[in-house]
Amino acid sequence: MNNNNYCVIMSGGIGSRFWPFSREAKPKQFLDFFGTGRSLLQLTVDRFKKILPIENIYIVTNEAYAELTKQEIPELKSSQVLLEPLRRNTAPCIAYAAYHIKKMNPDANIVVAPADHLILKEDEFASVIKQALEFVSRNPILLTLGIKPNRPETGYGYIQIDEDKVDGINKVKVFTEKPNYELAKIFYESGEFLWNSGLFIWNVDTILRAFHDYLPEISNVFDQGVDIYCTPEEQGFINEQYAYCPNISIDYGIMEKASNVCVLGADFGWSDLGTWGSLHDISEKDEEANVTLKCETMFFDSSENIVAMPEGKLAVIQGLHDYIVAESDGILLICKKSDEQSIKQFVADTKLKYNDRYI
Repeated sequence: MNNNNYCVIMSGGIGSRFWPFSREAKPKQFLDFFGTGRSLLQLTVDRFKKILPIENIYIVTNEAYAELTKQEIPELKSSQVLLEPLRRNTAPCIAYAAYHIKKMNPDANIVVAPADHLILKEDEFASVIKQALEFVSRNPILLTLGIKPNRPETGYGYIQIDEDKVDGINKVKVFTEKPNYELAKIFYESGEFLWNSGLFIWNVDTILRAFHDYLPEISNVFDQGVDIYCTPEEQGFINEQYAYCPNISIDYGIMEKASNVCVLGADFGWSDLGTWGSLHDISEKDEEANVTLKCETMFFDSSENIVAMPEGKLAVIQGLHDYIVAESDGILLICKKSDEQSIKQFVADTKLKYNDRYI
């Protein structure tokens, strides 16, 4: 294994779109959705342990999940869990990890991955990541992985491929946020677009240069700590300075603006598991396209549903079509799958009425 290769796993989100299974005390990255005995975070670490040294794996998470993260991944040292005092989206999270790793190894190549993605083809994934790390070690490129679409999906961002290439890999022409169905259909049928996987690979110097060029309001914050990273004073510095970072994503802050961005197309059975609908798409279904997670179910005149309840419970469903039925810790959610974008509003309204009791 190449000791210059590192992985940063972003694990600080709440996952409110998976409420009531995902709660503030235990968000979706810490949940075992498929009954495998491994949470999404554990599966992500397992995946990267096969590709690079485990001592080179870092998890960035909210300070509220420090102990939970250490319980889930006991093989990591405390110094490999970087704690954010508050949520500031992906750009500050990635910058923090890059500055820390730069202090550890100025020659580092870094792959950045969310903690809650599903990868079905592990061997293909490992091969693509190794190729990507080798590429960025030779080229000052911000590389993202694109997934060949198999349907006009409106829940993902899209990347248009440019004909120009760097060392055999296509440059990016344009990023497009989640399109409506008509536009997604055009993207899908054109063959020029890939889904944006949210997986990034770069050399540490390349990404830090990009922060200085495109997000100086973030690099100015972290530049103040160059003599503090990897010392006992680091956490205090982060706790004091992190609030000065703007709340901005790496896509919007850097990837959509930079000219040195390439995309490597891949097919390794990827899903970002962002919604109940995406979970339904990749799960095993009965003859009426119903999905059952963990519990037992009996369906009558019902189709296209996803039912998720604790083990040992039975759900009897009659006359429901395209619904989410999810029960966890005293909360029952029954919601049309086509309206699942409303779940975030359900959470907000519940918090307004009941404070944090059910959040």
